[in-house]
Amino acid sequence: MEIKFYENIMKANDNIANNIRKLLDSKGIFAVNFISSPGSGKTTFLEALIPILISKNIKVGVIEGDLATTNDALRISKFNIPVIQINTGSGCHLDANMISKPVEDIIKNEINILIIENVGNLVCPTGFYLGENIKIGMISVPEGDDKPIKYPLIFNVAKAIILNKIDLIQYTNFDIKKFYDYCRKLSPSIKIFEVSATKNIGVDEFAEWLLEIYARAR
Repeated sequence: MEIKFYENIMKANDNIANNIRKLLDSKGIFAVNFISSPGSGKTTFLEALIPILISKNIKVGVIEGDLATTNDALRISKFNIPVIQINTGSGCHLDANMISKPVEDIIKNEINILIIENVGNLVCPTGFYLGENIKIGMISVPEGDDKPIKYPLIFNVAKAIILNKIDLIQYTNFDIKKFYDYCRKLSPSIKIFEVSATKNIGVDEFAEWLLEIYARAR
């Protein structure tokens, strides 16, 4: 009975997500679902990424997911782009039903790329399709090099992994070779970006890659 209940939840979510995907496709909008644990630096990374996309004449919209506060949406709003905050309360992830109306609202701004910053969690958000084109995973160096084997799902389904706070690696026992080996065993072709969002290291390379993926999807 519990299995059937879970299947019904996922089926309902996927049906809504498929409708979101059709809507985004009809508008030529490319959607990216950013997933990471809390504190890995997603919002700081977006603060470095968004100006690059804007400089390339890309119109960006952002949906922010958090349990509480509008802090992240306020940080993104300084770029004068459409941003919507979703507070889940006790929910550990966004689902398609939560973002359905915000997506309808945000695409009225004729955006090219929709960025969904999911609730900070490496597990729950990974299993819920939101109608995105790609999932991007992020971890930070202080979290440890064993994240791929402890939380394998995101490394299996993500199009790319951002290893953030690379500037701190000299102060930790993070084994970069071990991290890459773990990632490649889970997903041999996964793209990995070494980044420091605060130092603006590696962000340009990610932006270039993302724009190539976006161009191919048009």
